[in-house]
Amino acid sequence: MGIFKAYDIRGLVPSELDEELARKIGHAFATFLGAKRLVVGQDMRTHSPGITDAVSQGMRDAGADVVRLGLASTPMTYFAIASQDCDGGLCVTASHNPGEYNGMKLCAEGARPISKDTGIAEIEKMCAGPYPGLTAPRAGKEERIDLLQEYADHVTRFANLGRDVKVAIDVGNGMAGHTLGAILERSPRIQASTLFLEPDGTFPNHEANPLKEENLEDVKRLVREQGAEIGVAFDGDADRCCFVDETGTTVSADLMTALLLPSFLKRKPGAPVIYDLRSSWVVKEEIRRAGSEPIRERVGHSFIKATMRESGAIFGGELSGHFYFAENYNTDSGVIAMMSALSLLSAEENRGKTLSQLVSGLRRYHATGEINFRVPDKDAAIANLRETYSAGRQDDLDGITVEFGDLGDPTWWWFNVRASNTEPLLRLNLEASSAELRDQRRAELIGLLGDPV
Repeated sequence: MGIFKAYDIRGLVPSELDEELARKIGHAFATFLGAKRLVVGQDMRTHSPGITDAVSQGMRDAGADVVRLGLASTPMTYFAIASQDCDGGLCVTASHNPGEYNGMKLCAEGARPISKDTGIAEIEKMCAGPYPGLTAPRAGKEERIDLLQEYADHVTRFANLGRDVKVAIDVGNGMAGHTLGAILERSPRIQASTLFLEPDGTFPNHEANPLKEENLEDVKRLVREQGAEIGVAFDGDADRCCFVDETGTTVSADLMTALLLPSFLKRKPGAPVIYDLRSSWVVKEEIRRAGSEPIRERVGHSFIKATMRESGAIFGGELSGHFYFAENYNTDSGVIAMMSALSLLSAEENRGKTLSQLVSGLRRYHATGEINFRVPDKDAAIANLRETYSAGRQDDLDGITVEFGDLGDPTWWWFNVRASNTEPLLRLNLEASSAELRDQRRAELIGLLGDPV
């Protein structure tokens, strides 16, 4: 797979992404947007300073002025792009990938995401030739600004805590560690115990990917040791987070979406809520129960955000731990998701209820979680599934989804198989009305796709 992906740029440094290519990308990005002023943030990876310098040089050679944020989480960069007078910007980051990777997440004006379909493919073409050098009448200027305090003010507006709440937080040596201090200073009712707060691009403690269950072991232990009401683990660039309850049990992101959505619909009754097609059917059921319209979307932040803007949605969530907020410029933020969860726990109507009690009523269906497969021909594998399960309702919004039966039937099940946008894998998600049916159909799909990796 190349480094120009469906909704970001990401690759190994320096074999796939080096400063020379970064300079080309900066130039192509500024040229593509016709930009006069661009915002650039960067994460804590060891090569991010050099990559960011090169990106800035490319932008300035294309005639754009550059606003450098310095260290900034991806959500903080989105905030800067949306709140500053600019034509767009990017964050130099490889999200949750290991330290040898780097990349970029790109936005147009207003923090509107740029995906493969809306610009990344064109930027890739523009980077194919030699570096064009200075192509503007004058080179752009570079300035550096510090928006951390303004960003912390913005985030804390989402905190509505009715009482003190005890939380355990694993930052994973990622970019949440750069922003959390200022945010927690403004939120005295949050009693936080933290792990791995220091940003470190070598990730010395564990991979900064909380979607992997093994990476939640530290925060689960901290929850139990500290008697915390909730645990939160962030990914490397802090646009995602995952939750565990007071017993140290993981609460999947789709269940958290279902749990949080009523509080947003109180502020905008009837507004649509978006969920990705891997999420449990409990999400669409809860959206309808709250009197709103569920909108099912393909996987990926650029697709969710575009649909949020088009539909006027108030909130959205993905199984991967991305949570989206209309009041946050329609962008995703792990720390705002944390603030929303803490506010829910402390609300008067939930007095005396634990997170495990609040979520228990949502654990009514039976999912496999995401299962990955490495297959020699992904297209052929999906075509085989389409033929094998031709009796079901099928759609190809993202890979193939097949449904048998409906909510309320004694037996129903569905699955989605899609190609990863970031890795050379097929990903399976399956859910059923009973654990027995889930296990039966999972074995059936594994027989068709091969051994999981």
